[in-house]
Amino acid sequence: MPALTRRGAMVAMGGAALAVPLMQRSALAQHADVSKEMILNDPAAPVSGDPRGDLTIVAFLDYNCPYCKKSAPDLARVVKEDGKIRLVYKDWPVIRPTSIDGATMALAAKYQGKYEVAHHALMGIPGVGVPREKMREGLEAAGIDMRRLDADMTAKAAEIDAIIKRNMAQADAIGFSGTPAYLIGPFQTSTLDYQGFKLAVADARKRQAEGQ
Repeated sequence: MPALTRRGAMVAMGGAALAVPLMQRSALAQHADVSKEMILNDPAAPVSGDPRGDLTIVAFLDYNCPYCKKSAPDLARVVKEDGKIRLVYKDWPVIRPTSIDGATMALAAKYQGKYEVAHHALMGIPGVGVPREKMREGLEAAGIDMRRLDADMTAKAAEIDAIIKRNMAQADAIGFSGTPAYLIGPFQTSTLDYQGFKLAVADARKRQAEGQ
């Protein structure tokens, strides 16, 4: 699995959105099962914000990624304040073995209608290589029904595994080198602060209005 890289984390640090194609033709040819439609509209992917928003942000994240944790509150703030952003979460567990535990638990929480609660709880745990039990403690403290979570992780194991595998294939096809990685309209960016997200959103809307 690819590891977190400083280059990947710093592509858009400071607010500059990097305009690159959503997917290169060569990458698409190597991943016949990956399409722009599936990246943006996978029916199994958790969605937040306005489901009918005029701009979509796709966030590829890992619960052991310090940059993901740093930028998560700013992303949530921008989505809430804007009111017209559709946010698609892609759990991409690439940093530590427990990243898979975090992704699995977050996706299982979706079946009790609490994916986003689980997501923010896990993002709020500091550090890299967070132990599985500490993740469970954080989820329980956030109000997740742990008995239901365990049952859903067992009953929905194949579905959860399939979602994670699709996310892996999509990130690979796009050419991401590390977390966090965001698709904001036509732009591909990495770690952003509040002002960076605001700028990227404004630029993306402008590009969409221009029909590019």
